[in-house]
Amino acid sequence: MNRKADAEGSGAGAVHVGRRHFLTTGCAAVLLAAGQRSALAAQAYPAHSVNVIVPYAPGGQGDLFARVLSDPLGKLLKQTVIVENRPGATGMLGTRYIVREKPDGLNLLLGQTGEIAIIPLANKKAGYDPLKDLAPIALVGDSPLVMITSAKSPFKSVQELIALAAGKPKQVAYASSGTATPGHLAAAALALGTHCDMIHVPYKGAGQAMTDVISGQVGFFFSSASAAMGHIKSGSVKALAVASTRRMPALPDVPTIDETVLKGFSYSLWGGYFAPAATPAPIIGQLNRDINELLATLAIRTRFEADGAVVKANTPEQFTEFVRAEALKYRDLLKTTGITIG
Repeated sequence: MNRKADAEGSGAGAVHVGRRHFLTTGCAAVLLAAGQRSALAAQAYPAHSVNVIVPYAPGGQGDLFARVLSDPLGKLLKQTVIVENRPGATGMLGTRYIVREKPDGLNLLLGQTGEIAIIPLANKKAGYDPLKDLAPIALVGDSPLVMITSAKSPFKSVQELIALAAGKPKQVAYASSGTATPGHLAAAALALGTHCDMIHVPYKGAGQAMTDVISGQVGFFFSSASAAMGHIKSGSVKALAVASTRRMPALPDVPTIDETVLKGFSYSLWGGYFAPAATPAPIIGQLNRDINELLATLAIRTRFEADGAVVKANTPEQFTEFVRAEALKYRDLLKTTGITIG
């Protein structure tokens, strides 16, 4: 009986071990096949030209990033990279377009602060959630906003402007390129932090805002560095401060708001590449490596830094955390100020 039981036990054990071996081997085979498919997908990418959507009209910072990188990125990918401007609804139209595209890495978004970190929070009709509907690939550049005023303005410093605004409510007006844009929220944060009551004058775009700032129609404007730099150099406007905790290398003599009137003040216009959610990790990884390789080249880095952008290597995970932190910052500001769109 014992020998029979032992024999039966041995047989059952052998069958059990055999099943474990089969399952282990089967799982390994499935994982290997999945890995091979991912590798093949990455090797085959891109099968044809890559389209990069800029959700604004030509000429802005995001457009600059996309166009400077398009040809060299195409050479690394061995395919043509086409930049397409799809402006409208403060960046929402172009962003929605990418969200609905196939997650194959052939349609990308050059997304910026507004449509990624602000609009989905300020507008209930945005129609997308950046952290759910998009896959961050790489941050290209992060450029602090520059507080500018007319060359004719009596203000010689941000301290003088804030002193007047604090003492005379609603005497100082500021321009923005639209409600809930980065420039508007930076000015609202400055007013909130310095306990000033200032008038917001929204325009339909940065061009119109810049025109009235130059003429002295409004007191100041938080402009992108790329849009402000030419006017600063020509002398039509003067830079009062930089919205950062560190001075901008392109404007070393211009103080920061952090060092003058409000500690920790930091608002910027940044831009980076995004793909539709569910884009395969090997494709995201390849694009991230290629973009970082280009950002490390002297010519491209120098070009972007000349417009005030901070350029540094980053992973998709780091860029995702950056986007999440920006969204949290603006969520709290929007809640405190009550600023909304629509």
